[in-house]
Amino acid sequence: MKVILKKDVNNLGRSGEIKVVKDGYARNFLLPRDMVELATEGALKAWKNSADKRAKRVSTEDAALKELAKRLDAVTLSFSRPVSEDGVMFGSVAKSDIIKNLAAADMEVSKEMIKLPASLKAVGTFEVEIALKMDIAAKIKVAISAQSK
Repeated sequence: MKVILKKDVNNLGRSGEIKVVKDGYARNFLLPRDMVELATEGALKAWKNSADKRAKRVSTEDAALKELAKRLDAVTLSFSRPVSEDGVMFGSVAKSDIIKNLAAADMEVSKEMIKLPASLKAVGTFEVEIALKMDIAAKIKVAISAQSK
């Protein structure tokens, strides 16, 4: 099935590209999430006519995301969690904790942007990557300390 990408899709392509995908992938995943449009003759004409507007919008979005990436690179989030006498941490720091702290600092990111394979379950300083777009990423520092009793 031939489709036009409305949004950047990981492992598929960027917004505005025309791709051929399997029918089931388009029907069951891409179309319900409004990520693509069927590449009919009329849709292709309309898509080509709006190319200039789309390019301007994408460039302004990219500039805003690059600015956010610069701000995120300077961020260090601090968390304190209770720790047992053996040094085992109770609880963890998850994506939702990171999102809440960034929102408090007036930086909005979604859960899908945070590249954290598992919750952080140890005391220390960690780097967490935030992929704002396919080619725009930032790294924040997450410092976890033992909570005083």
